[in-house]
Amino acid sequence: MPKSTPELPGTLGTLRSKFPETKFAGRTVKDELRANLICRIQRREPLFEGILGYDDTVVPQVVNAVLSRHNFILLGLRGQAKTRLIRQLTSLLDEWTPYVAGCEIHDNPYAPICRRCRDLVASAGAEAPIAWLHRDQRYVEKLATPDVTIADMIGDIDPIKAARRGQDIGDELTVHYGLLPRANRGIFAINELPDLAGKIQVGLFNIMQEGDVQIKGYPVRLPLDVLLAFTANPEDYTARGKIITPLKDRIGSEIRTHYPAAIEQGLEITKHEAWTERTGRSAVDLRMPDYIREIVEQLAFSARDDKRVDKRSGVSQRLPISVLENVASNAERRALVAGESLAVPRVLDIYAALPSITGKLELEYEGELKGGDTVARELIKLAVGKVFTAYFENENFSQIVQWFELGGSLKLDEQAKSADMVNELGRIQGLMEKTKPLGLGASEPDAIRAGAAEFILEGLYAHRRISRNEEAGFTAEARRRDPRDGGDDPNKKAKRQYQ
Repeated sequence: MPKSTPELPGTLGTLRSKFPETKFAGRTVKDELRANLICRIQRREPLFEGILGYDDTVVPQVVNAVLSRHNFILLGLRGQAKTRLIRQLTSLLDEWTPYVAGCEIHDNPYAPICRRCRDLVASAGAEAPIAWLHRDQRYVEKLATPDVTIADMIGDIDPIKAARRGQDIGDELTVHYGLLPRANRGIFAINELPDLAGKIQVGLFNIMQEGDVQIKGYPVRLPLDVLLAFTANPEDYTARGKIITPLKDRIGSEIRTHYPAAIEQGLEITKHEAWTERTGRSAVDLRMPDYIREIVEQLAFSARDDKRVDKRSGVSQRLPISVLENVASNAERRALVAGESLAVPRVLDIYAALPSITGKLELEYEGELKGGDTVARELIKLAVGKVFTAYFENENFSQIVQWFELGGSLKLDEQAKSADMVNELGRIQGLMEKTKPLGLGASEPDAIRAGAAEFILEGLYAHRRISRNEEAGFTAEARRRDPRDGGDDPNKKAKRQYQ
């Protein structure tokens, strides 16, 4: 928001002389939003900056709601950018808007609705003082909770104000305005609407439709000029049924939000939101491989499809964002400990990011039995397997698998230097040559080559071509034993095969 207002009229008289009366008189907030939206569409300008993945679904519906001058509600699971989208509506407001100076509800000087401003304009006329409101100040947001009162939302009688002014306690001038009146001539957003008590919802629809409300038994007429936007979880909205019917009937548009429909959309959102461009005093340069980004995003997609994860709660897009940041931090820490100038995240860093996964997964009964850590590890393994297949679908890894089957094993030290890692991985026949599909050459830094080679081993482990455990590291996959053949006894096995 600008620190100071530009040179704008300071009285009602100069306002009338400088601007046509039609610019501010008789034009509601919804008219203002509609007019500015039409101009932006005609100029082919972006409508909502930073909102990704909704261009063909949610954004057109929001545009239709604004063009229709509707109050609307966004229904969606957590982490679907509902609040961010509503906050972007302020960009469709005029940059500066005049109001009667000193007014708590930012009254329109051409049509004041509060008693104080009506009296001031009537007495002062053209000399009535005017102040200016920036678009950022015309947005009020409230998180609905069961303890919210009608006084918080609408207002209350202030006996101290009445005593100081010597007025009757039932006089309109004694009202202390709540959040909704203070959002007059702006946008009022309520998050998690179903959590708002029924009697408060009654006060909302009454003041938004009829323009009046009763405070402590005293009727107050407040024909507010406001756009109301709500958010809610669809489970709360439909199953718990806590949005009262008269309020639902007065909400013009119901718009469903969603998670990214494709991995590519999720990657774009996560890349835009995650803090991975780490500049400043850090001596470590961070390079994030594409396959790591894809594994992290696939992790979120796999979790949304997993039957052990509660579908009613959803898997927030904040999960891949937080995981990617944690992955970057673990790689950064490893590079600092090893005294290296380049940090390259590896698959093991995704396992190290478990704290940013488990807290964002609401599990069903089956998942609770297994435990959050176990479910998260299995989801990582599944994601690694899918991304590995995308890169190496027709690749032959029999030489690498054979190396382990002949007794080879490899336990990687997380804190080892990248050069030592490459030397260890280079012992596996044919492994380093297989990193070419990842776009790597022999001239790449050791940290990048080590991470790519480890990804191949993790992919083989995900597809059960090799095994891995905490004690021995990567080893050959244990063969399945037939209970009839006596385990590994070759004589008993040969006898069964002969029979």
